[in-house]
Amino acid sequence: MTFADRTEAGRILAAQLSHYANRNDVVVLGIPRGGVQVAFEIARHLSAPLDVFLLRKLGAPGEEELAFGAIASGGIRVLDHETINALGISEQEIERVTEMELRELHRRASAYRGDQPPLDVVGKTVILVDDGIATGSSMRAGVQALRRLHPARIVVAVPVAPARSFAQLTNVDEFVCVQTPMFFQAIGQFYDDFSQVSDEQVLAMLAGAPLLAREKTAGGVAG
Repeated sequence: MTFADRTEAGRILAAQLSHYANRNDVVVLGIPRGGVQVAFEIARHLSAPLDVFLLRKLGAPGEEELAFGAIASGGIRVLDHETINALGISEQEIERVTEMELRELHRRASAYRGDQPPLDVVGKTVILVDDGIATGSSMRAGVQALRRLHPARIVVAVPVAPARSFAQLTNVDEFVCVQTPMFFQAIGQFYDDFSQVSDEQVLAMLAGAPLLAREKTAGGVAG
């Protein structure tokens, strides 16, 4: 099965999260940039507030698509020591990549929020959304960072992830995934359109989600 695009993936995933619809204790967080497009559809179908959750993969030098760890808001860094040892990544390289990704994380925080604070998640059910999981290191970092913000419950929701992800994400309260194929090379292989999402698109979705949620609650939006 492949998804036409992230919008379709979000709608299908939202159907599996319908038990969280129209609740005032639910917050949807999308991981930029592609995860926000999926999260936007979930938020509008659940009539839930939407925000970004900032997370950056740490890519191996020369093989940037291969993650050896990840960083998240709140100063969280998760390292995959098995990958680091297998590739012989030095401490200096780890710190160099971390610093580079920290700059991008801070840039996105400024671009997407400006001076606005993030949504309050204390005591809430947080649905953390991305367009897929590859190695799982980024999502594990995200969950660790979220735990520090004291939500009542963390739900990880993605359209696609390797079958092994269920065993790796042991620190979440619920894991919702449309498909978990045994043969998995890259997230993009499960989308017909996996084109890059721009900062401008992210900002438009963040601005539009509250209005769409209010209109749907009033009966004005069709799926």
